[in-house]
Amino acid sequence: MKNLKDYFLLDPEIIFLNHGSYGSCPEPVFTDYQNWQRNIEKQPVDFFTRQLYTYLKDSRLSMSSFIGCEEDSILFFPNPTTAVSNIIHSLKLEPSDEILMTNHEYGALIRAWCSMSNKTGVRIVQQEIPIPLVSKEKFKNDFWSGVSDKTKVIFISHITSPTALIFPIKEIIQMAKSKGILTIVDGAHVPGHIPLNINDLGCDFYTGALHKWLCMPKGTTFLYVKKAHQNWVLPTVTSWGDKGEDPGPSNFLKEFQWQGTNDLSSFLTVPSAINFYNKHIKQNKSECFLLASEASLKFNEILGTNRIYEGGKWIGQMVAHPLPKNAPEDLKDILLKDFKIEIPIFEWNGIRLIRASFQVYNDKNDLDSIVNALSSIF
Repeated sequence: MKNLKDYFLLDPEIIFLNHGSYGSCPEPVFTDYQNWQRNIEKQPVDFFTRQLYTYLKDSRLSMSSFIGCEEDSILFFPNPTTAVSNIIHSLKLEPSDEILMTNHEYGALIRAWCSMSNKTGVRIVQQEIPIPLVSKEKFKNDFWSGVSDKTKVIFISHITSPTALIFPIKEIIQMAKSKGILTIVDGAHVPGHIPLNINDLGCDFYTGALHKWLCMPKGTTFLYVKKAHQNWVLPTVTSWGDKGEDPGPSNFLKEFQWQGTNDLSSFLTVPSAINFYNKHIKQNKSECFLLASEASLKFNEILGTNRIYEGGKWIGQMVAHPLPKNAPEDLKDILLKDFKIEIPIFEWNGIRLIRASFQVYNDKNDLDSIVNALSSIF
């Protein structure tokens, strides 16, 4: 039986503990990606004008089944930042309105929201969610205390990027719905990581990166837009729309799917990636969760700093842990140069965090390597 690690194209000399940043595409999916690119080059005109939209629909159908929503409510984008920017571009808010988020959000999207705030006068509220996280009830109370009668939009991560925490968003979405507040979920780390059923969540918008835990080629993300909002969400790039080749069936799809000539091959690998996930990843994920949990305990022991969560199911295949104040400034470079370990270090709210990701190509030896490396440094 083929070793799972052998499916991936990663440098065998590097211990890769940073799957969460960009993911890694397995060879069968990467081959499918290249085959699509070759198919385009055989007859580009025929592909782009007659074939493309059938293949995109196939990808939407596969994706919709995987994430639990309607096929014609899905768009594909290069990344979550671009996807969310299209929503930001379409919102019609007044200067007195407020957008509520946590202080755990992804930095690039915080900047995107602040840029919108600078142009419109809308107020951005970054509600503090104190660490360690201890209970769903406390999380809900801490977050909801930031809601006011001016709150029009909630933007929240399902799994946070810097702190690698799984937020109980379903309860927040239900509370927001009762107040008529729009909910936009950043699920960049969710597809292929934890179960997702968008219709069950009930949010208005949801975006998830597919090149991370679903292991698709780089630059693949979906955006779900509830049908009630499809008449006012518009692309930041205006192209052919209903004057082009896209058969629809909706103007919503026609406006978004073609935004000028682009290589859409990565989006067409959705069926292949889901097949690989079901065949090779899904049944092996439990070991990844165990490795992340053990890493959390080991980091606590070696680094002498407290964990950022207590009990509960706050983490999946990633764990972030605070570094001590005496940690070398160039710790990331030291780990890569001296120990051949690729692992990210983040600055978050004045705290430096080390974040370990465990995918099916990782094993106990990889965990032992980072533990031994940190033990020798600290």
